[in-house]
Amino acid sequence: MIRLANINTRDIKAAIELGCRTMGSVFNADDPHEIPFFTSEITPNPHMGWNSAVSESHVPGRHLLALLSAEDAAGIEIPDWVIEKQTRALFLSFSGPVALPLNRIDMHGPVVKFNPHNLREAMHGLYALVKYRQSQRARDMAERMIADMFEYWNPDRGFDWELLKKLDVIGEKQIFIGHEARMIGALVRYYHATGYGPALRLALILKEKAFREFYLEDGTFDGRHHDGHVHSITSTMSSLAQLADLTRDSTLLDRVRAFFDNGLWQLRDQLGWAHEWAHDRHPTYHSDGGEGNVTGDIVETAMILGRWGHTHYYHDVERILRGYLLPSQLRDVSFIVDPPNPNNEDGLRNLADRHLGAYGFAAPYGHRPVGREWLSFNFDAVGAVVSSLCEALRQVTSFDKATHWINLLFDHETEHIKVESAYTHEALSVTTKKPGPLFVRMPPWVDRDNLFIDGVEQYTFSNDYLFVPEPHATEPVKIKFGLPRNDLVLKHQTHDIRVRLRGDEVVAMDNFGAEMTFFDAY
Repeated sequence: MIRLANINTRDIKAAIELGCRTMGSVFNADDPHEIPFFTSEITPNPHMGWNSAVSESHVPGRHLLALLSAEDAAGIEIPDWVIEKQTRALFLSFSGPVALPLNRIDMHGPVVKFNPHNLREAMHGLYALVKYRQSQRARDMAERMIADMFEYWNPDRGFDWELLKKLDVIGEKQIFIGHEARMIGALVRYYHATGYGPALRLALILKEKAFREFYLEDGTFDGRHHDGHVHSITSTMSSLAQLADLTRDSTLLDRVRAFFDNGLWQLRDQLGWAHEWAHDRHPTYHSDGGEGNVTGDIVETAMILGRWGHTHYYHDVERILRGYLLPSQLRDVSFIVDPPNPNNEDGLRNLADRHLGAYGFAAPYGHRPVGREWLSFNFDAVGAVVSSLCEALRQVTSFDKATHWINLLFDHETEHIKVESAYTHEALSVTTKKPGPLFVRMPPWVDRDNLFIDGVEQYTFSNDYLFVPEPHATEPVKIKFGLPRNDLVLKHQTHDIRVRLRGDEVVAMDNFGAEMTFFDAY
């Protein structure tokens, strides 16, 4: 059994930075357009590869959102050449007869195949270029894409495949949740950045169909009705939350919350691990096989619910980050060995170094679910998880007019505040750099009667937050509390998984003799 080194449970920015390194390392030198690799396999057939359904816009769209968000949220410097290559890759998908993201059937051929699953990723990439690079070309293409959605799609019939076929575009009817619905959040982000009304109109039309047919009032999940691809289910859930947040639609947010609190628990556990597939009919299904970007969707949705005053969702986020999402990043590549490469193929070269920082399909306890031979870290997942981590980093603290908020108890420093976590220091220490009252979220396991608070004269509690009305400028508020040990049991389909926590950080977990584990054995 391999117990991996360098497991991260505490540093969001470090995870973002390493993921950005990965995304700059996986351009395919054998591809005439240098599209980043999509597929990754470590065992049994080590390689990185291209995919005819989801390479052209799917990977660069996710990578551009992640890389440019990392610049903005974490101050990480991304080389210009990385952004330029990702941008060229994205625009290749729009070089066909319609302003919809298309794929090549052959790596050396033109883009001709339309897979609506890529709409979300394409719009995310265009949004990121508009938001963070002020790209007029990206704005023109995004608005052409929205116009072509209205031209070739409607909520009753879906896409007009006969008309697209006349334009020599190949494709076939797909499930709504697995395809068009996923792009709602990307449209919301584009509208928020540009004020472009048709983007919001399309998002609202897509939302009405999802609201009416899939995300029902009772919040149930039906595997026969929803798409079996769990990331499609959760990315649509996250999208609807973003739209509710933008439009202040409490009815829609209540519908999201109902699904989050009910149906989602058929797909996730208490640490935020979630299935890759909702059924066992898919060839890569495993009862412990997760997918990092599904967990990222859960994090993003929970943070929106937390901002709306349901503060216990922030505790869910913190436990997910410390207990699963941060640890599941590939930070120890000592077990990866290059295969023989007589033809000097780029997809077989330097696999260990190029995978460093990746995310994939981990179990709660390690990279490879027990009993599964196949091991992969697909590179689209890296971009998705890094994007979600950027959103989490933005939510660690906030400064609202004159008030400081600490929502997640990680080490963090901005121009407004400095936070030293109780996980890395003897106490939770907060120094406000600008005057103003302070709210600090207290986890539910903190014993409020035994808190020791140094540096303030007055404080009170409100809605899970410790409120300090007048923190001393430049002098730290120190909040001392123990990190209690407690156990929980993750209910998975074929077995229970026992977990020991210190606060919200995992210190031990059942691993069933699996290899490449994150934690000490329970």
